[in-house]
Amino acid sequence: MPSQRSSSEVTEATARPGPIGRLPPLARYILIRFGISILLVFGVTLITFTLTNLVPADPVQSALGERASADPAIVASFRKAQGLDKPVVVQYFVYLDHLVHGNLGNSNQTHNPVSQDLGVAFPATAELALFVIVLSIIIGIGLGTIAALRQNRLSDQIIRILSLVGISIPTFWLALAMFFVFFSILHVAPGTGRLDPATLPPPTVTGMYTVDSLLAGQLVTFGDALAHLVLPGTVLTLYTVGLLVRFSRSAILDVLGQEYILAARAKGLPSRAVIFRYALRAASLPILTIVGLAFGSLLSGTVLTEQVFGWGGIGQYAYKSATTLDLPAVMGVGLIVGIVYIATNFLIDVIYGSIDPRVRVQG
Repeated sequence: MPSQRSSSEVTEATARPGPIGRLPPLARYILIRFGISILLVFGVTLITFTLTNLVPADPVQSALGERASADPAIVASFRKAQGLDKPVVVQYFVYLDHLVHGNLGNSNQTHNPVSQDLGVAFPATAELALFVIVLSIIIGIGLGTIAALRQNRLSDQIIRILSLVGISIPTFWLALAMFFVFFSILHVAPGTGRLDPATLPPPTVTGMYTVDSLLAGQLVTFGDALAHLVLPGTVLTLYTVGLLVRFSRSAILDVLGQEYILAARAKGLPSRAVIFRYALRAASLPILTIVGLAFGSLLSGTVLTEQVFGWGGIGQYAYKSATTLDLPAVMGVGLIVGIVYIATNFLIDVIYGSIDPRVRVQG
């Protein structure tokens, strides 16, 4: 009897849910996804550090230059100061310690802390990415919905052709063509940069000129910053809209054929209620996936577009860092890009769980 009682107690203790199990399903789902994201960030640091160390380039020569790197005393002093004389495993943990304290090293090209350079470059890319993704969601999902509701009609065919053109045109070619036509020939759009040379940047709050100029009440600066967004924003929006149109059309068509949609129509519900209350909500999960991937790609920097328009964002900074073998900057960009994708996917997962109860129960 005592052995049976202890056995039942063990079974009861095993079946009793832990602290996480007692949380509401959505909170548990978010907590698990957050833990996975932290592990992924740790993995990104490991991959970034490993790949950078596998690059066939001498970081000492890249940092010191050819003349200084020829002096053994200077080289030895630099290696000791940067911890390059230690084993690779020790270097990695030193790298992690620096990351915890916000130290990404110093850029060889600008001689500034990499965190400072990224603090300037990332808001520029974020401003462009937000401009593009907002326009793309409004236009892309709107046209995709129209195409799905008017399947195989003339408007559907036209929208599908336009979306295919938007996806097919190389972004770098479109950027060069629009820059040449609208700036060099027609003179109807500003050229490179985020502001005209004669315009002073607004007081820094977010680093995004359109937002900061509005916060400061500088409407002239806001107009100038918005005008500079038009060309690069249009180039990136055309591709993103084409992507969203095709995926949203496909997702909505899949939902419109479901039995509960047919039942809702049979009950006499208005078409608008069926579309917005049932169809779009059910189709939102695959659409959100594409929106998240597109936004993550935009936030991680569109190298060629930023280079053509001299935007000064993450993409242009990454290009210059790679061409000059600026390894600290390359590591910093790689880390930021990885974190951007992880954070974007975490946000999409949270939205998933909020929209669809099945996801948070299974997750």
